[in-house]
Amino acid sequence: MASYTEFIQQNEDRDGVRFSWNVWPSSRLEATRIVVPLGCLYTPIKDQPTLPPIAYDPVLCTRSNCRAVLNPFCQVDYRAKLWTCNFCFQRNPFPPQYAAISEQHQPAELIPQFSTIEYTLTRATCNPPVFLFVVDTCMDDDEDLQALKESLQMSLSLLPPNALIGLITFGKMVQVHELGSEGISKSYVFRGTKDLDAKQIQEMLGIGRGVPAQQPRGPQGQNPQQQQQQLPSNRFLQPVHKCDMALTDLLGELQRDPWPVAQGKRPLRSLGTALSIAVGLLECTYPNTGARIMMFTGGPCTQGPGMVVGDEKKFPIRSHHDIEKDSVKYMKKAMKHYEALANRCSNNGHIIDIYSCALDQTGLHEMKFCCNHTGGHMIMGDSFNTSLFKQTFQRVFAKDVKGEFKMAFCGTLEVKTSRELKIQGAIGSCISTHVKGPSVSETELGMGGTSSWKICGLYPNSTLGIYFEVVNQHNAPIPQGGRGYIQFITKFQHSSGQKRVRVTTVARNWVDASMNIQHIAAGFDQEASAVLMARLAVFRGETDDGPDVLRWIDRMLIRLCQKFGEYNKDDPNSFRFSEQFSLYPQFMFHMRRSQFLQVFNNSPDETSYYRHALLREDLTQSLIMIQPILYAYSFNGPPEPVLLDSGSITADRILLMDTFFQIVIFHGETIAQWRKAKYQEKPEYENFKQLLQAPVDDAQEILQTRFPMPRYIDTQAGGSQARFLLSKVNPSQTHNNMYSWGGDSGAPVLTDDVSLQVFMEHLKKLAVSTST
Repeated sequence: MASYTEFIQQNEDRDGVRFSWNVWPSSRLEATRIVVPLGCLYTPIKDQPTLPPIAYDPVLCTRSNCRAVLNPFCQVDYRAKLWTCNFCFQRNPFPPQYAAISEQHQPAELIPQFSTIEYTLTRATCNPPVFLFVVDTCMDDDEDLQALKESLQMSLSLLPPNALIGLITFGKMVQVHELGSEGISKSYVFRGTKDLDAKQIQEMLGIGRGVPAQQPRGPQGQNPQQQQQQLPSNRFLQPVHKCDMALTDLLGELQRDPWPVAQGKRPLRSLGTALSIAVGLLECTYPNTGARIMMFTGGPCTQGPGMVVGDEKKFPIRSHHDIEKDSVKYMKKAMKHYEALANRCSNNGHIIDIYSCALDQTGLHEMKFCCNHTGGHMIMGDSFNTSLFKQTFQRVFAKDVKGEFKMAFCGTLEVKTSRELKIQGAIGSCISTHVKGPSVSETELGMGGTSSWKICGLYPNSTLGIYFEVVNQHNAPIPQGGRGYIQFITKFQHSSGQKRVRVTTVARNWVDASMNIQHIAAGFDQEASAVLMARLAVFRGETDDGPDVLRWIDRMLIRLCQKFGEYNKDDPNSFRFSEQFSLYPQFMFHMRRSQFLQVFNNSPDETSYYRHALLREDLTQSLIMIQPILYAYSFNGPPEPVLLDSGSITADRILLMDTFFQIVIFHGETIAQWRKAKYQEKPEYENFKQLLQAPVDDAQEILQTRFPMPRYIDTQAGGSQARFLLSKVNPSQTHNNMYSWGGDSGAPVLTDDVSLQVFMEHLKKLAVSTST
């Protein structure tokens, strides 16, 4: 029998699923008592090299309100050629093409190790992906615009030749560029202060399905695919192989917005209108086809719909403090505008990416719905002329071993559950499709009230947190040894244009928690639970006050300790936590201190950016964000992971910290002095040169694969950027406990935050107290 750790790892590798509890309490009452909600992290299109390629349609249960897919947990009667659905117990006949099956000759979907399987739908039409660039020309710096133009020209060579591409530029006015006109550049110009709906855009541009084509039709016997290629929309959206030269020239000729900007004013930037036109253009030409709007902005929207700040510089853009005081003039109206655009986009299966590069805020806080609802990328940087932006943008077009994009379009995730379970909701880069059904719970966690969600942009690391409720009553127990089932059905458009369906079916055992609580405790996955709770906390943080969210985290943690800790009443020293729970309080401690919940010293844009990343990444990356990883390099031995604690900062070591968003290399005081004296350049100090190089090599390895590319920081004891490390470590030594200074016992951190040790002491005291 494999240990639970191995079982959890195998399930993650095979199915892309991690549950907070791997043994389920068999009644509703017991499920509420285990504190951490029953939920899972699911990665719908995780890279799984062992998946067999299946080129036929899945077999569905014939009951109209079930429609579950045939899977290894179904009971099969090989003689009568019938299968019993494990969700609704309906007996279904196999279709005729399964006539030859027997116990020795099974189709892949009945083999136990293929609990995840991917079907390629052969009858569906293949459509090329659409990429629409929306480019801000109001850059403060010519170099910035030049760098952005070069990045966009470079991306043309990374796109498949049949992909369709379009270009919209905006400043005070919005220009939709025609790509079909030879030798002359034509564009349609829109006023930046006017909000247009899809119908008006359709009429003004002369596009859409109902408009007759302006080109001769050619021979009569054309298939619909070729006819679609000849729609007049092609003046704005052209296949790359037809227009890459014209578009390269067009991008090369782009100039800064010509409208003069007076002293003390911001340029007039019609970002909201440009995005609205982009959404309308795709809506009436390619609905329900994989398409991404790629928005590049160097500043905030300062006029028209979606405006986040006025054009006078003496009025700064809103801060967290302004939001708390409710003195935000434009925020609510702007949010409404961008949320409406995001909803329209996701209804059509389109994605919005936002690449925001500026030294001040650009309004990501207001625009966050565009990325969060459509599964788009949100990238934040200082300038388009940095390797951080250039390399991140290049990685958007990364390809897998087969040479296909690591991105999928138009995804929908449907979840089926056995009768004892209901779905409370999902948290991630998705939007509800409002599909009611027998498995939808009354109580909502995250985006609830549905059993299906739309994820327009999917990547191998896109992960959703899905929360469940046990509905079985206490007086009607599930028989011992029974199993609960969950099925995830993800339909999406592969980057090659094929329609695919990936089906994952999982089962877990029910246990009577009133008698066998130790079984349930043994199946606790503290890493998955920490990430699921972090997602809930961030989701609550969007609407509740920060202190309320922190109090909620603390209450849940105390209740968990009371339920699963071993202790004598009112004796904090007797408190013990089993191995399955030992790291969980530490994750919560770092979560409480993280930038996801602590908004001090962060702008609303930064908070939105950090939260966006936490809500879409997989378990490993999310844990790095919650509790960064710290490695130490010294002459005493090979590099080793060390505690994220101020005690780890010593004079004779180099530290490498990975927070997901930054990679920090920190040189201790002695090392920094030696480096300053250039010892590494002398041949007799070759080992010192190697020591300095080791963390740099390891950092490069992370930098080459991470998306978005992290900020690289090289600092030393006393350096101004050492703050990145000091703000993350557990402050076990501060200016308040001066006695531990002196010697080489670590670096003091100037903070009034409590340390993990004090936090744990308080936690134990509250957990064992009879009065709480």
